[in-house]
Amino acid sequence: MKLVTFVGSHGRDRLGCIIGPEGDEHVLDLATAAHRDHVPATAFRSMLALIEAGPRALDKARDLAATHKIDEDIARPLSRVRLLAPIPVPPQVRDFSVFPRHILDAPVGMRRIIARAKGDEAAAQALKPDAEVPKVYRDRPIYYFTNRFSIVGPDSDIVWPDYSKLMDYELEFAAVLWGGGSNIDLGEAGRHIFGYTIFNDFSARDAQLAEMAGMLGPAKGKSFDAGNALGPYILTADEVPDPYGLAATARVNGQVWTDSSTAGMLHSFEDMIAYVSRSETLRPGEVFGSGTVNGGCGLEHDRFLSHGDVIELSVAGLGTLRNRILASAA
Repeated sequence: MKLVTFVGSHGRDRLGCIIGPEGDEHVLDLATAAHRDHVPATAFRSMLALIEAGPRALDKARDLAATHKIDEDIARPLSRVRLLAPIPVPPQVRDFSVFPRHILDAPVGMRRIIARAKGDEAAAQALKPDAEVPKVYRDRPIYYFTNRFSIVGPDSDIVWPDYSKLMDYELEFAAVLWGGGSNIDLGEAGRHIFGYTIFNDFSARDAQLAEMAGMLGPAKGKSFDAGNALGPYILTADEVPDPYGLAATARVNGQVWTDSSTAGMLHSFEDMIAYVSRSETLRPGEVFGSGTVNGGCGLEHDRFLSHGDVIELSVAGLGTLRNRILASAA
């Protein structure tokens, strides 16, 4: 099931699902459909409400989609609907780093920036990645917390912070949790995944470079208004039999910059859930970012974004997340 948050007729956030064949998709307003069937609509007030309500509510959402698939008065054409991030304000966002090529190549990109700042282009071009992924990344899924209030959805403009000149995208996908709890067994961790969506962790590389010397992880290099894009929808986990082999591409102004996949993760989302939940309670609706797929950012290719660039991230089955970069006027 493809679940969305969209702007309703009175400007309020609404929960919907995408119905209909490709090319004729519509967005069904689930709360309105529930009212029409004289069933409680509490679980359909928002994406978080649905997630917190559990499997029975999701089953009811499926029933509503099947019953009202031809009710055009409560199902608007997708092309005429403004989608927001599926969860506009998640309870928590953690972003991991588990793709080996990115772990090896991204530091080379950072060192290249330093060499160029010193005017040494030859040194910048001569840099090579290490041969082995550092042991810490193999031993555990490393992650950081990002700003859960800076989430935007598809087709939102990203106004770049005025303190940064090196604008970059990161092609990721994310798991959304629906079962909370602590000390979750690895064998049970998959039951805690509600669904998957695309995640663009926009990165101010020059700011990130400066602050990472403090060894506390990224701050202003990652956390700024509209710095995290999610969407266009959440595809429920039952429709993703193997999330670890999906084609993943990034296009900038229609040109392919990344042609990769979700294969090769050092740690699965199930591993992440089991690890993070050790003596720590997870909440329904939390977002776990996969981290950048192999070759999934401009830093790895020595290419950066410019004012007006349109970035389209696509993951098989999860759709396309499109955003435009605008340089700050300041």
